[in-house]
Amino acid sequence: MIQKFEFKETEIKGLIEITPFNSDDIRGCFTKDYSEEIFDTSGIGFKIAETFYSVSKRGVIRGMHFQRIKEQTKLVRCLTGRIFDVVVDLRKNSPTFKKWLGFDLNHDNKKEVLVPVGCAHGFLALDESMVSYKCSECFCGEYDGGIRWDDPDISIDWGLERIGGASRVILSEKDRGLQSFKEFMNRYGGF
Repeated sequence: MIQKFEFKETEIKGLIEITPFNSDDIRGCFTKDYSEEIFDTSGIGFKIAETFYSVSKRGVIRGMHFQRIKEQTKLVRCLTGRIFDVVVDLRKNSPTFKKWLGFDLNHDNKKEVLVPVGCAHGFLALDESMVSYKCSECFCGEYDGGIRWDDPDISIDWGLERIGGASRVILSEKDRGLQSFKEFMNRYGGF
């Protein structure tokens, strides 16, 4: 079976849910998750500067991350396992400011999301998972930032019951020390 690229706009401007090209046959599958020509033809001007991969144990939350200077558009896809991927709009002049959307990304559905600049991104690994991030700008550690995954002003419903509850969440030291939404707004006033 052949599945062509599909681009689905979401409520958050610039956040696009993508079903990539995929061909399944008796050998397995062949997937193309990015084509500059197809993206351009579809009105999505996205160019890749760097690609990263993360491997996360079940229960890991990575996020909510952004880069304030040299902002990055990110094309995110789960290559193995399953994740609950979350995007929060932090653009102060956006009609969806502070809104979050979540997506189930996994090896089987092959879906990916294009995360626009001005949004924070993170995910919960529902299984051990490998995630690909294709970024429009190089990573710059000095501009790397984020807001807490459990910030009450954003109030993301992570569906933690899918990993056995909040006691099963695994965080890096960096993510434990991220600022609150209020601190972000006091410091920067949004994007």
